[in-house]
Amino acid sequence: MDEFYIDPNLYTGRPADTAGRLPREIRTYDLLDSLGITYQRLDHSATYTIEACHDIDKRLGIDICKNLFLCNAQKTSFYLLMMPGKKKFRTAVLSKEIGSARLSFASAEAMEEFLDITPGSVSVLGLMNDKNCRVRLLIDEDVLNGHAYLGCHPCVNTSSLRIKTSDILEKLLPSVGHSYTVVKL
Repeated sequence: MDEFYIDPNLYTGRPADTAGRLPREIRTYDLLDSLGITYQRLDHSATYTIEACHDIDKRLGIDICKNLFLCNAQKTSFYLLMMPGKKKFRTAVLSKEIGSARLSFASAEAMEEFLDITPGSVSVLGLMNDKNCRVRLLIDEDVLNGHAYLGCHPCVNTSSLRIKTSDILEKLLPSVGHSYTVVKL
């Protein structure tokens, strides 16, 4: 297995050279820039686990955040859950809190259909692609309490962004037609 690589440079804003970058990533930067949202960017090898993100988050000066794409048992309701990376996810607790049938991880196909992202790239920024608002955003209260910045992928898992929490809540979400529900896990 190849060694995990993190670019030693911390960049402000979009890449100067977009060659080799996916259109979904470029659309993310276009949206952030159009909303006047500033961000720092760190480029790295592809990440697929929360553990791989620890060094990235240290470099960005943020606490790691898990982003989970979930669905109910009937696969009729979909959720994006943001929670602290160190917190244990308990399906039954969340299901009860939001009044949903048993929750499980949604399929990669649903993730791509609704958020135009692939496994390992789940991010609140994927909501920009949910034009029909099929995905309900759930944010654990601990993510909101005392975290001035959030870390998220720009719809790909080869870069990570540091964005003000207030910019996500007050600029990004309203612009993409999404609200959020605070949950306590």
